[in-house]
Amino acid sequence: MAEVRMPKLGESVTEGTIGKWLKQVGDSVYKYEPIAEVTTDKVNAEIPSDFDGVLTAILVAENETVKVGTPLAVIAEEGQAAASQNETGATAAAEPAAQRASDDGEAQSPEHDAQRSRYSPVVLRMSQERGIDIARIKGSGIAGRVTRKDVLAYVPGKDGESAGGAQAAERKQGDVATLPSASAYAAPDKSESPSTPPASGEAPEREEWLPVTAIRRTIAQRMLQSKQQAPHAWMMVEVDVTPLARLREREKKAFKQREGIDLTYLPFFIKATVEALKEFPLVNSTWAEDKIIVKRDLHISIAVATENALVVPVIKHADRLSVSGLASAISELAQRARSGKLTLDDVQGGTFTVNNTGAFGSILSQPIINAPQAAILTVESIVRRPVVRGDDSIAIRSMVNLCMSLDHRVLDGWVSGQFLRAVKLRLEQMDEQTSLY
Repeated sequence: MAEVRMPKLGESVTEGTIGKWLKQVGDSVYKYEPIAEVTTDKVNAEIPSDFDGVLTAILVAENETVKVGTPLAVIAEEGQAAASQNETGATAAAEPAAQRASDDGEAQSPEHDAQRSRYSPVVLRMSQERGIDIARIKGSGIAGRVTRKDVLAYVPGKDGESAGGAQAAERKQGDVATLPSASAYAAPDKSESPSTPPASGEAPEREEWLPVTAIRRTIAQRMLQSKQQAPHAWMMVEVDVTPLARLREREKKAFKQREGIDLTYLPFFIKATVEALKEFPLVNSTWAEDKIIVKRDLHISIAVATENALVVPVIKHADRLSVSGLASAISELAQRARSGKLTLDDVQGGTFTVNNTGAFGSILSQPIINAPQAAILTVESIVRRPVVRGDDSIAIRSMVNLCMSLDHRVLDGWVSGQFLRAVKLRLEQMDEQTSLY
């Protein structure tokens, strides 16, 4: 027998959530064949089998979050699986039919026996301490599994059974019930999970209660962690991007014909950002308690909204790309994110985040830092409005707000202000003479 464990799905990822089991107990699996989907705050991935065999136990339920390294399932490798099946078949043939009968005299199916024998360690211990025959408890959990609440609510003597009879039955089965093998590969009892809130009835008539999905729960935990650990500070600058808007308007049709993708504003903002990061490298850093780690590589994280969540793929070595190269990288990552095709490498190694909140019409925001990065920059909506210019004239200009949240353990107002001003100057210098390549 071999265990399949929760893999490490990123340099800063410590846990994952089982989204869906692709194989069930008893299914044959092949080496490298996916057996489950796992979700983290960074990416959705599939967990493959490392060998050929048969899935004999599922240890973690769907939508349950566990730490990296936690056993998820058990697979009997080829040879072991055949021997196990032969042994099981021989035992079943030798077992008298009367011993497989239920309390009301009806025979139970092998599937029913297998399901009812999968009890969690806590449930087994509680039933042993109370002298209860756990096989007589009617389970209220998924697929009829016995939960801790079922054990607490069970009254010996009910349905014609006496307390003494229950204790005698427990003594008779004690050698089996106390063996670790009876529960070592049991699926976890959801009622015992601290992350699962207790049932509180149905929603009132004027309310709708939505279940918290695995990826939403993970995002919530990561955002809470960032806010609790990093003291957030916030800054904003206003930028006149009128010449840049003219450049894009002139080039977007021809660019679409040449490259097959839209020319958005985001690659221009990323280009200005990476050039400013080169000038102020401290912004491209991480707090590490006893030191500040300044990253030499400029890997820009971008937020992409999908149907179910927000994912943050990374443009590697963004400083080496032209505006056109950045536009292609953004388009490709966004397409893979929305189709669920991102790889682990696509979401790892980000050193600074640029988020295009202006796409939603936002003109001001206070983003949460994408830990462990030191800062995040949001590009707000470009708005045409009257502006008083340096010569006291009033003109209609294309204006945009750049908002920056920073980790005050790493960055102070001076360096952050200098960085934002550098981004602003570079954007205001972009005009119809700026090359896209």
